[in-house]
Amino acid sequence: VSRQLKEEIRRGFARLEDPLAGLLAMLESSSDWKGKGHSLGYCITTELQLWIKEHPAVPQSGTKLKKLQARVLGMLSQCPANLLDPLISIYQLHTADRNYLLEHVSHLYLQGDYKEAAILSIKLKLQPDQDVEKMCTPLLLQDKANLVEDYVGEYPELQRKLLQTLDAWCDPSFNIRDITRPYQGLSRYKPEKFNRRVLSKLVFRLLERFNVDPALCPNVINQRHLRTLNYLFYKRFVEKTMTEENWADHIQSTVGENRWLQGHLVQSLLRHCDVRGAARWARRCRVPPEMLPRAVAEELQKLHVQDRVEEVTKADNYENSKKKDYYQLPIPRENIHFLQTWEETLQCWEKVLQPGRVVGVDMEWKPSFGMVGKPRVALLQLALKDEVFLLDLPRLLEQAEAEGEKEKLPRFIQMLYSDAAITKLGYGMSGDLSSLAATCSALKDTEKQMQGVVDLLAVDKQVDGLSPEHSHEERGVRQPEKGLSLLVQHVLGKPLDKTEQLSNWEKRPLREEQILYAASDAYCLLEIYERLCKDPESFGLGSDPTESLVGKQNKKPRAKKQLNKQEAPSPSGQECQGPRTEPSCPPAPISPREFSVICDNMLQGLGRYLRCLGVDVRLLDNEDDHRKAAEIARQEGRVILTSGLPYQTLRSQVGEGRCFSVNCSEKAKEQALQVLKHFHVQVSLSDIFSRCQ
Repeated sequence: VSRQLKEEIRRGFARLEDPLAGLLAMLESSSDWKGKGHSLGYCITTELQLWIKEHPAVPQSGTKLKKLQARVLGMLSQCPANLLDPLISIYQLHTADRNYLLEHVSHLYLQGDYKEAAILSIKLKLQPDQDVEKMCTPLLLQDKANLVEDYVGEYPELQRKLLQTLDAWCDPSFNIRDITRPYQGLSRYKPEKFNRRVLSKLVFRLLERFNVDPALCPNVINQRHLRTLNYLFYKRFVEKTMTEENWADHIQSTVGENRWLQGHLVQSLLRHCDVRGAARWARRCRVPPEMLPRAVAEELQKLHVQDRVEEVTKADNYENSKKKDYYQLPIPRENIHFLQTWEETLQCWEKVLQPGRVVGVDMEWKPSFGMVGKPRVALLQLALKDEVFLLDLPRLLEQAEAEGEKEKLPRFIQMLYSDAAITKLGYGMSGDLSSLAATCSALKDTEKQMQGVVDLLAVDKQVDGLSPEHSHEERGVRQPEKGLSLLVQHVLGKPLDKTEQLSNWEKRPLREEQILYAASDAYCLLEIYERLCKDPESFGLGSDPTESLVGKQNKKPRAKKQLNKQEAPSPSGQECQGPRTEPSCPPAPISPREFSVICDNMLQGLGRYLRCLGVDVRLLDNEDDHRKAAEIARQEGRVILTSGLPYQTLRSQVGEGRCFSVNCSEKAKEQALQVLKHFHVQVSLSDIFSRCQ
């Protein structure tokens, strides 16, 4: 606003006998103030707000003010959002009679102005005196979940009431039509956005945002655990990609002592096993005998306490041929060290933090199966040429905190990642570092500071002949290899054995199979890198492999300056020929028009937002099965955007790098920024609305 206009406005106020009544009269008779943006009415209102601060004698009180407040209240539901705060402040609506304000909001509600009633309630802080279920139900039916979040945002008691209400609606025996029936004539009503799956997703988002104990929502939590239970049975008995011990660990931690889940466990056991097998597993999972069908209970009595749980299907013969079929660690077992004390870890760091080292880095965490919160790293693997170190991160962090030196471990990890003289090898490092930051807040900036990093995920797009279909033809009946396993197969001849991938990595002691899997995952990176450096042309990388490998990092550039070139040492200590770009160089950004995605059906808001930015987006319909996303992704070369439990399934169908898990607690805009940053998509002005909406 020009200085001249401001001065003119202020002179006008000074001439008025009653500036508050004058402003109101102007706004009531103005056609301009109903527009959006910084209208003349907005400029005058905000100038009066400032002018009042400089002239404390201006504000009124008593009957005259009450009359002005009554007039301004009638205007608030129609005026632009940016006028609300200034008008509330000028006319001191917070001092108005609370019952009168509540009555006015109730009048708006009865007129069907639910959004306006909620916004005014938030501005005037009326929520504690209102019925949270009554206020929020029509907003949810209009797909205004963000407004509902704001409505309860500052009131923990209301947050709990809202969550309990939403959880009650998610009870399988509850008829959702009982809620929707009174609102059939509601404008902008979106019934497709009001179902158990959408409500369940909202509950998880609110639990995480407001840090509420999930036990408050037993229906939603039980349903999520039931989906996990079904997924585990699919992995064990249909896909046959989970070991017996691994499966049992997850079943026990998922079901626990929950009677309802134990009942579903028994039903699933009877569908997939014979009576004897069901009895053995029921005992292993501590299902109370009174919950078992008579035939299973009788079989249970025949079993000896010492019996080891046997395989429950005869189809699991893949373990017999494991050694000859899969990649094997080339170092002796005694060279794999599981570290749980600071003294042991110090010796590890002395070996790792040496200039010229090449280190394979990997991390493991317990699968969340779509529950609240980000995964926390349970194991950090560091592989050198002759030995592998497995760091028990939770134990080490706990120990350091008890000794009052909780910054010790993060400091060493930061030293490793920021040292350009040490080459760090990883596969999909961005996801690992995100989990590392969730585990230890001191490591949240590690990705910005890292140097000397080679993410072998970039090789997926460069190495000739790398595709799941190629692997499937070669290996016959077994599931096709994907991600790192496919790269290991192509470069080293045999795939990784991924049967321990979804292990419970927080349980101690780790099983021998877990230790070997974790060590292999980190060590194979060294062998891939060495092989690609020695014979790049065989893999279609050209004569200068380090430039193509190291020059495409999954991170942001640290600074806009010329970077020095240096030699990349191979794991054996030999130098790879030819100069290479410093590892901190980012990959070339791509245009939204080159980026194709398929959005899972719980991310339709994100899909629409990306489409506005010019991205080639396909959306699953609400009734579509999640697996359809993998089908479309494979047929059309799209990246899958999903969230929660489906990520585990979909990732295994298209491989790492082609499936991205979005944070459901974020809004569509933040989710879109997360996706664009991760895939290095650069949006220009010409991309916006370049696609049909």
